[in-house]
Amino acid sequence: MLQRIIDGISASTGTTVRLTSLAAGAALALFITTGFLCAAAFISVLQTYGPVQACLAGAGIFFLLTLAAAGSYWGYKREMRKRARIAAERAAKSAASSMLADPMLLATGLQIARAIGIKRLLPILAIGGVALGIMASRAGASDEASAEPAE
Repeated sequence: MLQRIIDGISASTGTTVRLTSLAAGAALALFITTGFLCAAAFISVLQTYGPVQACLAGAGIFFLLTLAAAGSYWGYKREMRKRARIAAERAAKSAASSMLADPMLLATGLQIARAIGIKRLLPILAIGGVALGIMASRAGASDEASAEPAE
């Protein structure tokens, strides 16, 4: 059993190393290709228009690429924040509804109410409700403060 686990880990590690080295090789080849394409474009503009215009054309192209990458990153980050907010809201609703819909929890609550008695249980429930309200208001205030971007 232990040998199978070790063999599985060894095989997956070997596969991961091979795929990583292939990706690194492809990235290096793409980098070199991009460098030669940029050099060819630079020389072509240099021969046609001159050195200043060639430098400005290269700078303009890389500036546009930078703007596209920054816009893509900003959009991705915004989408992730939106998804995280929606997931947190769903989890909060799901947790609250699942606790109240659990028959074991309701049966346990009824047994506790019968054992302690309603007259003794009411003050305890009132104090618990106040404490829950205070905790919820503090949690809401800290979420609102952290919702502001720090950028």
